[in-house]
Amino acid sequence: MARPASRYPTELELQILKVLWQESPLLAREVQGVLAEDGRELAKTSVITTLNTMVEKNYLRRKKQGNTYLFSPQITEEEVGDRVLGDVVDRVFDGSTASVV
Repeated sequence: MARPASRYPTELELQILKVLWQESPLLAREVQGVLAEDGRELAKTSVITTLNTMVEKNYLRRKKQGNTYLFSPQITEEEVGDRVLGDVVDRVFDGSTASVV
């Protein structure tokens, strides 16, 4: 049975978003190169699969360029931060923002 989709990015998706928030649009091989520079060496197919999953989740948009795609973020850092923080408040503090403070 497949896991339900998360409301916020996985660790790898967040790494990719950080790359694309700094510079976009990028090709899959360019994203792969930046991840490798940061110590996360992945096969190009793994990067492409993750990028396409992120497009399906509406985290990224892609634009066809010749026989390849350029990827850029569709979600902002603030939106991701709000989602992650909201999840922590819900799971750890039973939805009570007062308890967080």
